[in-house]
Amino acid sequence: MTQKQEVYKIRSAVPTVQGEKTATEGRTGVPASVLIADDDPSISRALSFLMQREGHDVRTVADGQQALSAIESRKPDVVLLDLMMPKSNGYEVCRALRADRAYDDIRIVMLTARGGEADQRIGMDLGADAYIAKPFAIADVVSCVQSVLARRNDGMPGAGAACS
Repeated sequence: MTQKQEVYKIRSAVPTVQGEKTATEGRTGVPASVLIADDDPSISRALSFLMQREGHDVRTVADGQQALSAIESRKPDVVLLDLMMPKSNGYEVCRALRADRAYDDIRIVMLTARGGEADQRIGMDLGADAYIAKPFAIADVVSCVQSVLARRNDGMPGAGAACS
């Protein structure tokens, strides 16, 4: 276990001091806000249940245009973004968010059945913070969201790697 992993493990096991953020907290020190953008209702329901169980505030949308509208109306801490959606795919949504500096602090986790290295590289080059290939394990999604939130809370740059 690296020193950073030990610090993270200790932080997650010890109650926070007033003003300190845990890895699952968002910008305001309260549970993170998660937007799930996926056109598959069963995946949206499963991810919503999972993120709510972790204590996050969750909203869901079914296409890229709805994702952009939802983000504009209330900025989330993390977007779980399906790559293959109608009315703007995940690449287009990611590109739009990264083109607007007002959304720099949003963490983007791309979810896709397209697990190829080239697809992953495109997503990361567009500014995604992490990439999870479907099918995914529940533990992988939880760990990935915690990881991208921890990087943001520590002031680290967003771009990460595959989580699965």
